[in-house]
Amino acid sequence: MSEVPPAVRELRLVVTAEDYDEALRFYRDVLGLPERAAFSSPDGRVTILEAGRATLELTDPNHAAFIDEVEVGRRVAGHVRVAFEVDDSTVMTAKLAQAGAEVVAEPTRTPWNSLNSRLEAPGSLQLTLFTELGDQPGD
Repeated sequence: MSEVPPAVRELRLVVTAEDYDEALRFYRDVLGLPERAAFSSPDGRVTILEAGRATLELTDPNHAAFIDEVEVGRRVAGHVRVAFEVDDSTVMTAKLAQAGAEVVAEPTRTPWNSLNSRLEAPGSLQLTLFTELGDQPGD
């Protein structure tokens, strides 16, 4: 039996940033998302950045509150939060804070065995940075 190709080929999150140049610097140059393409119109610009594999995480309000409680200690996120898996969430949190993001919560080990931090970032996005810890001795 042949496999049916997926109906959706790419998830593209589109963010309108009031300070486009600052947002581009932050996400491309500091976070390190490679630039795939850039286009302009007579009055504006857009840049498409690669963000690795994309998934859509759906949660109900109760579980969203639980995630906020684990990562931050209180309910803080709106209905959209962007999560990036990074090699070292502690190092990347410090790097993004130095570049202008506001740290909402320092990296915290979660019940699902990842190290997660929370930031307010350019483009009015709340970010979770996470590093999967895997099986650690003593877990």
